[in-house]
Order: sequence, then structure tokens, then C-alpha cells
Amino acid sequence: MPDIRKKIKLAHSTSTAPAGSSLIKFPSIGGAFRFFLNQHPDKPFLTYFEGKVKITSYTFEQFDERCRRFGRFLTQAGIKQGDRIATAGTNHPDLILLYFTAWRLGLSVVPINLGEDDHRLHYILEHAKPKLVAVLNEDQSRIKSLNPSVPVVETGKMHAQKEEEFTFDDALNRRNQEAFIVYTSGTTGNPKGVILNQVQLLVDSWFISDWHNITPADRFLCVLPVHHVNGTVVTHLTPLMTGSSIVLLKKFSDEAFFDIVKTEEITISSVVPTLLQFLIQSGKSGKLKATKLRHLICGAGPLTVELALKFEDKFEIPVIHGYGLSETTCYSCFLPVDQNKAEHRSWLSDYGFPSIGVPLPCNEMDIQDDYGKSLPEGEKGEIVIRGHNVMDGYFLNPDANKSAFEFGWFRSGDEGFFKTGKDGQKYFFITGRFKELIIRGGVNLSPLEIDEVIGRCPGVKAGIAVGFENDWYGEEVGALVVKSDPDLTETEVLDFCKTQLPFSKSPKVVLFTDSLPVTSTGKYQRNKVKLLFAEFKETQFRGK
Repeated sequence: MPDIRKKIKLAHSTSTAPAGSSLIKFPSIGGAFRFFLNQHPDKPFLTYFEGKVKITSYTFEQFDERCRRFGRFLTQAGIKQGDRIATAGTNHPDLILLYFTAWRLGLSVVPINLGEDDHRLHYILEHAKPKLVAVLNEDQSRIKSLNPSVPVVETGKMHAQKEEEFTFDDALNRRNQEAFIVYTSGTTGNPKGVILNQVQLLVDSWFISDWHNITPADRFLCVLPVHHVNGTVVTHLTPLMTGSSIVLLKKFSDEAFFDIVKTEEITISSVVPTLLQFLIQSGKSGKLKATKLRHLICGAGPLTVELALKFEDKFEIPVIHGYGLSETTCYSCFLPVDQNKAEHRSWLSDYGFPSIGVPLPCNEMDIQDDYGKSLPEGEKGEIVIRGHNVMDGYFLNPDANKSAFEFGWFRSGDEGFFKTGKDGQKYFFITGRFKELIIRGGVNLSPLEIDEVIGRCPGVKAGIAVGFENDWYGEEVGALVVKSDPDLTETEVLDFCKTQLPFSKSPKVVLFTDSLPVTSTGKYQRNKVKLLFAEFKETQFRGK
């Protein structure tokens, strides 16, 4: 695979900074934490809420003490530098402690999304081969049943260790050490493991921090799941780059969001479009005007012009739209934060799609055709990215690497175009996805997986999953079905799918047809039938 490695290395470069250039001052994530620990040990680092109730809070020094307990436990369990551990659970300080402990030890973390079905979780544990899985207490039994050969440890046991006998060598240069393998859904079934090292995590979070003018006085609110790069990179590593404080919420609710933004003096938060819709529908327009919240970062799902403007009109808080993927660590571009209101609104609304903004200085973006040739302004093509935040590749997946890095850039699979602004910068837009993933609430869903379930439903001759535009989740899941039983009803299809899939993946609407749209080679043309579901754009579908 030397040719692929060479192309991946090219994709780690920019025109001004070749691969390996030092763009950050810290030797490691541990080095960054140690720097701010020494500066202000008594400053709050991580505060945790369940609903409106504050459960716990750690200063930098207290967080370090808990990391040392976790580190002692892991080393006594035989975990050593270069090993992988998996983590599973809902948002909780123990998961953040595990991340930081692992990175300070030179370990790699494989975050598990418990919203996935058992088949996929079993695949991830088999594929990544972690030395142990650390879980919150309530999730032990499920994880143990997935892969009995991998030891499962409840995180509460780690708190019981003695920390004074254990220290980290945070001065070690761990930049090129594998730090994260994040499994992301694909259209071909099994998820792909995105390999990120410490330098990629550091670089992306550093430049996100700089872009948003983060200072030590800022307080981040984390409402997104920490098994996702957004919840990890934006709202945990980004504040670390300036020694800022983090407030972690177990689960989003609009009531808790409004309350905590005010009482905890939150200045910035990262959300997905789904959450903007929930805040709009809350009817509490005045709740943010008297707070210190200066803007919201928004990405990880389809944002419509209508939703962006509706939110800003209601709350008078700017939405800083951006774009990125797990494969580029997290964000690759944002709208500028220092534009006047007219400029900002123009880029959100004047081109049919809200602009995803301008590339962060640590990477470059382009629009290319199928042969790696750059396309001119306004012409649609594939969004490609290269730079110091681009992944090391897909874990044990040479075919996916060959396709993704074919021309020395990372090929996103997303369609887009760019326009040049008055400031001379290229402003990018995303218009669709070549890969046909359904992005519901910022989470990638594989339509082929859902196709399989629809096809197994009694009375179905053929059927496909279709991601259609929805104000609540960006996209929702619909099913287009050809009957074999003329008496088959929509309710029967929906009920069958609910027995096979979690609510997030289950179709919410079924439309019947005489034939499915296919290409000459037999591939389904999902995008051609999205408009059939247009009447359900404003519908909020609720699970029981």
C-alpha cells in the first residue's frame, strides 16, 4: 500500500504547510492539559448536569486527580501505550475522564454509540479489537452480550483507585500517536473506522478555538453526544486549547438548555439543526436575549435557509454554520464570526443554500470533478479537503482508502460549489450527498441497512429507504414500497420495521408505488423520489 500512504500524506499537506509542519504549541493533549492545570488548578474545568440539576463539578486539579485514578486502574489492568480501549454510555463525566486519561497514557479510544443496533456494535468490537470496554453501570449487560471475549469494566470501579501513586508524563510528544477510531456509517453496510491521531485532534480544535475567538473566560455548553467528534472535539478539546470551562449536559432538552445557558453564563455552544428547531418550537424567544451566549456553532446535518433565518429572527443569536466530517477530525470550515449582520444574512440566504463558510487555515477545500480536476466558481462537483486535520485513513480498509484519497485530497462524497466573496475568500456550499447517506439529527444512517428490513416485511415486493427533508431532524426516513400483497397497509410496514430497527432508523412514512426508480445498471435513484415526501417536511414524528 505504499502508493496509498503517499496520497494520504499529500492529503495531510496544504499549499503553505507541508505534512509534519508544527502548527500548534503543545506536544500532546496531555501537554495542553498540564499547561492549564499549572496555570489555574482551581478553575472549573468540567461541570455536569442531568436536566437542570448540577450533579458534579471538577476543577482542573480535581479532574487531574480523577484521571490519575483512572490511569492507575488501566495500567494495573495491563493496558499499555498503543493499546485501544472502547467506551460506551450516554454523556457523562466518566467518558470524558476516560478520553483524557487514555490520551495522556498514549492509548487510543474507540467510542461506542449505543444507539446503533447490536450487529453493528458487535462488528465494531470485533474489528477494532480493544483491550477492554469501559461502560457506565446501566450499560454493562448489553455490552457483555455483544462480545464476551472483550473484558467489560464499569467506570465506577475506576474512581475507587488511589491516585497519589500514579503520575502522567505529559511532556512526552504524542502527536503522531493514534488517539481515536471513530466508526461512521457507510452506504455499504458495515461502518468504517476513521483513524485520528493526537496532532489532528489538537490542530482542528486549536483552529476552531481561534476562529471563534475563544478566550479563557469562555464557557462551552456540550449538548451533543460525546461518542461523536462534534461532542468531543468542539465542546471538550476546543475549550482546552485556551483553558476555558465546559458544561456537559447528559441529554438535550430545551428547558435545561435555556436554564443552564443563563445560570452557568454560557458563551458558546455547538448544536445540530434539529436542536435549532426544538428551540424555536419552545416558544421562549426572550430566554436567550439576556444571556452571555454570543453565537451557536451549527453543522453535522442539513441546515435549511428557512430554519437558520427563523432561529436568528426569533432569538437574535447568530448561527455560525460550518461543515466537516469525522474524516477531517470535525470541522473544516465556518462562516466568519466577525461579519456584519447584512453580510452574515446574505451568505445564509442568497444562494439557495446556507453557506458552510470559509476553510479553516489548517486545511484547504476545493470543488473537483470525478477526475480530480478543480471546477470553476458556481459549478457543482465534489467537495474535497486536504490539510493537517485530515484523518490517517480508514482502519483496515484499503479499498475505502484508495477511493477516498485517489487524487491526494480527501474526497468527501458530498456535492457542492463555491462563490467568491467581496473579501476575496471562497465561500463553500453543500448541495447534496453522492453517498446517499441519510443524515437524521446529525447522525449518519445507511439506507441499505433500512432497505434490508423493508424488503423482509411480509407483503413487500421491493422497497427502498428515502431520506426526505424535515424541519425537525434535517432529514427523516421514508419508505417507497412496491407491494406483493395488494392488501398491505402503511401501518403494517411501519410496525414491522419498528420490530427490526431503532426509532431513529425506522421509516416514519410509507408511500406505495408500482415501480422503483433505477439506473441502467440497476442502482436505486433515491434522490429522484425525495419530493414525493415533501408534504411531511414540517411533521414531527415521535417515538413511543
